[in-house]
Amino acid sequence: MTTAILSALPEEQSSLVQHLSHPQRLMHAGRAFWLGELHGRAVVLALSGIGKVAAATTATALIERFGVARIVFTGVAGGVGDGVNVGDVVVAQDYLQHDMDASPLFPRWEVPGYARSRLACDGVLSALLLEAAYACVSSASGQFGLRTGAADVLEGVLHRTHHGLVASGDRFVSAADESHRLRNTLRDAGHDVLAVEMEGAAVAQVCYDYSIPFAAVRTISDRADDTAHVDFPLFVQTVASRYAEHIMLAFLQKL
Repeated sequence: MTTAILSALPEEQSSLVQHLSHPQRLMHAGRAFWLGELHGRAVVLALSGIGKVAAATTATALIERFGVARIVFTGVAGGVGDGVNVGDVVVAQDYLQHDMDASPLFPRWEVPGYARSRLACDGVLSALLLEAAYACVSSASGQFGLRTGAADVLEGVLHRTHHGLVASGDRFVSAADESHRLRNTLRDAGHDVLAVEMEGAAVAQVCYDYSIPFAAVRTISDRADDTAHVDFPLFVQTVASRYAEHIMLAFLQKL
């Protein structure tokens, strides 16, 4: 069975491509797909593109064109939950589209036609991903030093692994007031969100439609506030890319 590994940014997949055995690059739907093996497992690596529509297109292509049996997403996200800090890792338990609002025809956040606002990730895959993430974060503590501001240094900070709700929307949340408003509004409705990003919920919906197991892991690059733009490229290169590489390789060994 073939496992698809999706990422939003090329830096998150470059090292995985280098690890591929028997690599083959194919173009489809305007996207590059890398086929090969990692730890003896058949994989397809692809960049989702940024935003829900691009991610849905890529996920559909992986299923329809390449016949993948499961999809795993690795990327970055903004932390909004209490105690979810820069350098932490979040494994998604389920997904919600924070910009979905078809009210008054449907309750706010409910996906029309699905009778639900949250789509669950696959329990077995998520458990394996959580094990791999926890092991990686524990062993990597203090190794990924990064200066994100004049006095903000990640080096030596004990990072954590979280498991819970992640919200997606076609907006880069980068202001403290917006982040707080989003978190509090969702929490008041019973949706205690840990992180926000721009693709996962769309992939979760496609996988739900096709009955394909889906799991996702996100490294927290910022707190989705006024500092969200600070040293983002450096963070992706020095922290997120390393987490993506080590977590995914460990995850594949557990399959």
